[in-house]
Amino acid sequence: MLDLSLSKREPLRLLCLGAHCDDIEIGCGGTILKMATAVRKIEVRWVVFSSDEGRKQEALKSAEVFLGNVSKRTVIIHRLRDGFFPYVGAELKERFEQLKAEFSPDLILTHYRHDLHQDHRLISELTWNTFRDHLILEYEIPKYDGDFGSPNVFVQLDESTCRRKIDTILGAFQSQNEKRWFSRDLFSAVLRLRGMEANACSGYAEGFYCRKAVLGMED
Repeated sequence: MLDLSLSKREPLRLLCLGAHCDDIEIGCGGTILKMATAVRKIEVRWVVFSSDEGRKQEALKSAEVFLGNVSKRTVIIHRLRDGFFPYVGAELKERFEQLKAEFSPDLILTHYRHDLHQDHRLISELTWNTFRDHLILEYEIPKYDGDFGSPNVFVQLDESTCRRKIDTILGAFQSQNEKRWFSRDLFSAVLRLRGMEANACSGYAEGFYCRKAVLGMED
């Protein structure tokens, strides 16, 4: 399996986008933890679009752990209403245009375009509408809708990184613990499944969808 590495690009500017307060962590938390360790110089812009005061505090606590090794970081938590993103599209678009004016990323981590949650889909759509000349990887979120697909990009993770990811999610987002699917077993199962598909030596990986990429071979 061909290995394409971003670790030599420094500083690496990473934009992480999530509709809700735990989306980034669930979808690509292990990848962020690995990047924060593997890349010496990394700048992260972490943006969540929906929250209330309680969930905002959970998100800030979680981001502090995931970005603990990142010295240059900005965490932004907006307060748009959960489940209503298609009805506030103009306001969301303004937030994206502001992001574009302020930050030019090398890599964007965002929602999967075929995610069945309407908020997730709109964030993915606006990501592509706004950042048209960037490398974008779309992450996946497990849910009742059963919209898992077949990722074509994988990031292999060691067991300790996976454990840290899951421990942080479960510890930070106490408000979600009442949901039956929000469990260690489920998060671990997704990582194991993608690890099998990636033929990861550790047995663990996160999966992403890449619609378009340009291979750079310049000196």
